[in-house]
Amino acid sequence: PAQVNGSHLGLTMFLMLTPNESSFQKVEDVPQYVQQATPVFVGLMLLELLVGVLKTGASVITIGDGLTSLSAGMISRLPLLLMRGCELSAYMYVWNWYRLVELPWDSAWTWWFTLVGVDFGYYWVHRTAHEVSILWAAHQVHHSSEYYNLTTALRQSLTQQFTSWIFYLPLALAVPPPIFAVHLQLNLLYQFWIHTELIRDLGPLEWVFNTPKHHRVHHGRNLYCIDKNYGGILIIWDRLFGTFAQEGDKVIYGLVFPINTFEIVYVQLHYYLYLWRRSSTYQTISDKLSTFIKGPSWKPGKSWLGDHDDNPKVTGKEVPHYPRWSLHLQVYVVVHFLLVLFTYHDLFGNKMILSQSAIVGMTSYILLTLTSLGFIIDQKPAAPVLEMSRCGVMVAMQRYSYMKPLLPALAVPTEVKPPVLSQVTQEKIHIHISYIST
Repeated sequence: PAQVNGSHLGLTMFLMLTPNESSFQKVEDVPQYVQQATPVFVGLMLLELLVGVLKTGASVITIGDGLTSLSAGMISRLPLLLMRGCELSAYMYVWNWYRLVELPWDSAWTWWFTLVGVDFGYYWVHRTAHEVSILWAAHQVHHSSEYYNLTTALRQSLTQQFTSWIFYLPLALAVPPPIFAVHLQLNLLYQFWIHTELIRDLGPLEWVFNTPKHHRVHHGRNLYCIDKNYGGILIIWDRLFGTFAQEGDKVIYGLVFPINTFEIVYVQLHYYLYLWRRSSTYQTISDKLSTFIKGPSWKPGKSWLGDHDDNPKVTGKEVPHYPRWSLHLQVYVVVHFLLVLFTYHDLFGNKMILSQSAIVGMTSYILLTLTSLGFIIDQKPAAPVLEMSRCGVMVAMQRYSYMKPLLPALAVPTEVKPPVLSQVTQEKIHIHISYIST
């Protein structure tokens, strides 16, 4: 895929690429905009951190929540090591076998039509993810943070990608896959910068575009915020379909029932287990199935989406979950997160030349590390044992070259070599062994 320079990567978030420079004839030529945008993500998060301290006197990002969001983003991309994205794969299948017309790939009209079409599809992906419980089980990951900053944008679901592809298939009847692949990424990149509290109001732009002000409402658990403002790039879909809400009372972020943990596997998968347990309490097949296909607030005797009568009342004085933990533990967790981030980057950079077993081994190590760090942040009793085991796995993987240390000097402790013995010493040992044998 083509490489894009840093200035262009920043512009992609604001759709400031021209159709001419972002239209491609082959899918293989489409740049990996999201992957290449990592330096921009890091730069903007650091900028938000700095501006937040200068503006409010406090950090807008906490270590526990921020690392959990980044961990979720890392986990969400792991399936791409073994397969092409579900959305693009399904799209290409429909395009190859069922397309009705073929819009010209190099036309500006095709480019703009696809931008609007992908955003319209995303609106329904997003809305359905809130209105169907089994889909909400995936999407709730993104809403599980009680903070709202740029790291929250990266708190993505491992499983949502396996169902979202359905809503884009109508475009495959006419739009070439390379143009779709471009806009799928641009739509995602645009939504990164709107996850911030530092930008308050953008004036007339608020009428047409999704902005930080509108998206803050979407992440709130206040009654007026729930199931509102689904748009990706454009807010006009919410205005048209009656799901728009203006920012009003102070927004309290997170799930209606906060999960109060930073353990990443639980964050990703806990709601599936909750649905299974809930369905088992019902007697009829109809109610059991309804648990999964109706709204998260549904209960027998209520409408398809249910209601919010049982929601905890939001007072505006809620305090996010913030466990107290020592400074040296915070430093330890940050250092080891950076080490596993290095391994993660190395894995994606070399996935084409690594064996299947190496990919599985490194992926398992990444999951083990992120889980163990979550245990430490939560200060779970099992954290010391799990972390010691993880460190043993890390040493073994370095020893057998499944992963390389950040610095060559760090490899020294894992390189255990037998001492070199003199000829005289070897003869003495041989005589001694012979004597013992006799």
